[in-house]
Amino acid sequence: MSLSPLTRGLIGLALGLALGAATAGSALAAGIKLGVMGGSEEEIAEVAKQVAAKKGLEVELITFSDYAIPNEALEHGELDANAFQHQPYLDAQIAARGYHIVPIGFTIVEPIGLYSKKFDKIDKLPDGAKIGIPNDPSNGGRALNLLAANGLIKLADGKGLNPSLLDVAANPHNFQFSELDAAQLPHALPDLDGAIINTNYALEAGLDPRKDALIAESRTNNPYGNFVAARAGDKDRADLKTLVEAYQSPEVAQFLETRFKGAILPAW
Repeated sequence: MSLSPLTRGLIGLALGLALGAATAGSALAAGIKLGVMGGSEEEIAEVAKQVAAKKGLEVELITFSDYAIPNEALEHGELDANAFQHQPYLDAQIAARGYHIVPIGFTIVEPIGLYSKKFDKIDKLPDGAKIGIPNDPSNGGRALNLLAANGLIKLADGKGLNPSLLDVAANPHNFQFSELDAAQLPHALPDLDGAIINTNYALEAGLDPRKDALIAESRTNNPYGNFVAARAGDKDRADLKTLVEAYQSPEVAQFLETRFKGAILPAW
């Protein structure tokens, strides 16, 4: 059946309006949702957001307080990217949950440290001290490696970045370990002799990693650099590359130096 010129014209007009609406919708939706942890990491993300805006990219920050949630949200399309984790943590999450998430560019490194409200030097920790460590495998392993690097415990050979308490081969001070959610360790600190706390949570609790940590990770060749992560199928998206450029900008580096004075460092 042939269409009349009027009918063809009406169809063409309808298609044109639909395409115009789609284009307008895409323009309105331009931008990305980025998941970050609240507190210091949100502050850093705000600076990156401002830099990205100058490059024509609008970034909406979605803040979290629990490490377990941002990857779940990213995997299921509720975020375009997140920026809160290091490689050992992502590796553990992928092994446990099968996520299809990859790193696309480094952001910051936050050397983890051991803090105490009862003792001001590491050699004052008594035998049998109660030590809190994060209960997720990657940060728990990170805590144990920190203790081992300072000669406080010995780990079984070949455990790399992810040892567990089962891999403690020697515990000469008979430390008693309590595994707690990383976010809860600052709150539990008064009831412990010491706790190994991630820097973002330490800063939120008013601790100064440069002055208050009894021991801390090395600031050079640190394998725990955080990064922007995306779904594997999105890793080459131009807008996400712009986000990485914004994080790796002189403005962010200057903010880290001015605001945190060495407590949080560039990882790029």
